[in-house]
Amino acid sequence: MCLENPLWGASRIHGELLKLGFEVAQSTVSKYMVRGRQPPSQSWNTFLRNHADAIAAIDLCVIPTVTFDRLYAFLAVSHGRRQLLWFDVTRHPTAEWLARQITEAFPWASAPTYLVRDNDRAYGQVFTDRVAAMGIRDRPISPGSPWQNGIAERLIGTLRRECLDHVVVFGDRHLRRVLTAYAAYYNQTRPHRSLHKDAPICRVAQRIGDIVTILILGGLHHHYVRI
Repeated sequence: MCLENPLWGASRIHGELLKLGFEVAQSTVSKYMVRGRQPPSQSWNTFLRNHADAIAAIDLCVIPTVTFDRLYAFLAVSHGRRQLLWFDVTRHPTAEWLARQITEAFPWASAPTYLVRDNDRAYGQVFTDRVAAMGIRDRPISPGSPWQNGIAERLIGTLRRECLDHVVVFGDRHLRRVLTAYAAYYNQTRPHRSLHKDAPICRVAQRIGDIVTILILGGLHHHYVRI
């Protein structure tokens, strides 16, 4: 029984034996159980892959301004379709502000089952209480393991390479306008290799009409459509 049922403990096996007519003490069952067998468990990557549609990730991105001030952009992204769900900008990311962002990012019944994040001290008790109240399972990554939040980290890297590294930010209002334009491009237009060259919000292939170009962020990127 022990070999065939690695998830069973001594109490469960003892109960089965009693039902089969064996009068034996639970301590005896525990003594003769096979040791060293660990119950099967998922690796972190397997967990993320198996539950992708139920996982969202969040992270903070530091952005300097033209006057060398520091702004913080909060980003929320879904694992399933890599969609940028929400963003906002602040100069001081407090736990109260971050808790409000969770409410804004996941209104009504749209909350994910799991939330992956890092261990930044900005995520205080107010934040964790809000997440728990919304029925979300908080999953902080291990310290010093940013790869465990790879989807959010990759999004921030893409945002820097394709947008922020080419833009001079004048302030929080300007940064919001830039992020709004890039978020629309990222979600609706930009092909993703992990989505088989589709966009997070499914982009229908066009085969009829003349091709025109739409400028994104003043020509930093281009959107090609048929009309």
